[in-house]
Amino acid sequence: MDNRDIIVIGGSSGATAPLKAILGGLPGNLPAAVFIVLHIPSRSIGLLSNVASAAGPLPARQAEDGMAIEPGQIYIAAPNRHMILSKGVIRLGRGPRENMVRPAIDPLFRSAAMVYGPRVIGVVLSGLLSDGAAGLHAIKQCGGIALVQDPTDAIADEMPRRALDATIADLCIPSARLGDVLSDMARQPPGPKLPVPPELRLEVDIAMGERIGTDLLSKIADPAALTCPACGGVLSKMRASGPLRFRCQVGHAYSADILAKEQEGRVDEALRVALRIIEERAELVSRMSEEGRQSGRRAIANMYDDRAKEYRGYADTIRKAVLRNFETEPDPEIDQD
Repeated sequence: MDNRDIIVIGGSSGATAPLKAILGGLPGNLPAAVFIVLHIPSRSIGLLSNVASAAGPLPARQAEDGMAIEPGQIYIAAPNRHMILSKGVIRLGRGPRENMVRPAIDPLFRSAAMVYGPRVIGVVLSGLLSDGAAGLHAIKQCGGIALVQDPTDAIADEMPRRALDATIADLCIPSARLGDVLSDMARQPPGPKLPVPPELRLEVDIAMGERIGTDLLSKIADPAALTCPACGGVLSKMRASGPLRFRCQVGHAYSADILAKEQEGRVDEALRVALRIIEERAELVSRMSEEGRQSGRRAIANMYDDRAKEYRGYADTIRKAVLRNFETEPDPEIDQD
């Protein structure tokens, strides 16, 4: 092709409104296909297709395995499947969740970069955490164009900021301008084709559901003293450039910030369990102290009183930690648009 004919868009919380603005700004004769992954509940996929079709002149439909890629069409990721681009067709992958979601943005971006290289334009919109950052970096590595919604224009600025940290974006602009920019860029000739990093093919295969083991993972990552939150397996640190990421032998993948978020939740759960056990222990020794007093064993009663006081001190310390953690937790990622 003599133009940039593959546009991949990823977003999450707060991305519906900018997506409408983008699609509304695209012309009916756009010489490119548009692929969208949004982190929304499965039941909302049909609604998203309707919204996308109503937002502009281009028809939108949910992606199906083996569906042919045609210019002037919008393809929306199917529920619980990674959307993978192959030569001329869409594939739906059953691979492990990445960044705790499926479909994830990074597999779409990586597959587009691997197959279409400089013909790809990647766009990261509003959202929490960092899905899309590693994929946008891959697009740039393969000669594509990287666009990011201006974080100050986003309802949730984490995804745009993480994307900007991960790679040098070609443009960082408000969503109202993205449609016109994409329309112009889609008509421009692509740049030179660049070598595809070898780890991209393996990561795309993982998203498709191909087997991964220690032998394959060792080619692209090094074992780390960390545990996968999903399966309990050993995580390995990816060697590739870009944002800090980890994968387990099953294939679950995490950006560092998402892994930290999952660990934080487990720490909070462990603290709450510890708090319950210590409070129960304090209650038990208090009852043992009362029994000692009633039976005239004052020394035993005093010893149990001291233990109860000690346990309640531990409980107060843990309770403060739990409350402090609760106060700093962000609101759940729910798109209200």
